[in-house]
Amino acid sequence: MEKDQIALPIDELPNKWYNILSDLPEPFPPPKEPEDGSSRMEFLAKTMVKECLGQEMSTERWIPIPEEIRELYVHMGRPRPLYRARGLEKRLGLKKVRLYYKREDLSPTGSHKTNTAIAQAYYALKEGKTTLATETGAGQWGTALSYAGRLLGLDCVVFWVRSVYDWKNDRKTLMKLFGAKVYASPSNETKMGKEILSKNPNSPGSLGIAISEGLEYTATHEGSV
Repeated sequence: MEKDQIALPIDELPNKWYNILSDLPEPFPPPKEPEDGSSRMEFLAKTMVKECLGQEMSTERWIPIPEEIRELYVHMGRPRPLYRARGLEKRLGLKKVRLYYKREDLSPTGSHKTNTAIAQAYYALKEGKTTLATETGAGQWGTALSYAGRLLGLDCVVFWVRSVYDWKNDRKTLMKLFGAKVYASPSNETKMGKEILSKNPNSPGSLGIAISEGLEYTATHEGSV
């Protein structure tokens, strides 16, 4: 019987990340600073993980994955298998084409976002940070970072767009089980959130507001990133 599952052995787990910037037809323009006011780059350096910022700007084609991160990937069930979508092939009437799907639903949080959450949390820990602060829209990213924080012993603060926070109770519970503090955004935890709520107590929030709250929290709390 033909196998419907393709599983990559753990010892073949990649040890480098591929950086697409190295193969673009021309490089991105350098970051643009505002003509007036404070420096964006200085703000990013203060509120972001420095190693991740460096990789964001790197033109190296291959970026080594630290052994500790590879071990964490194995711990959370990577590499995950491919499955042959025979039912879909039959439904579409395909004769020579094969379709496969990746089982990212096997992730501890139900999505692929743990892949980068683990790496970001690892580098934050290496830089001496104690708290991960972030935003989330649908909730997958907040859950992934909450999980990563728990694995690496970091606190996690999540600002979640209120319109979604109010009805996704199961995912909210999962974040809290991982130890995260989860706030509906706009919240009373930041100056921006308080200002928005003072004008509209029933604001449904937005991803832009949640991002701004996460950045403000990081900028005003020592050890946060």
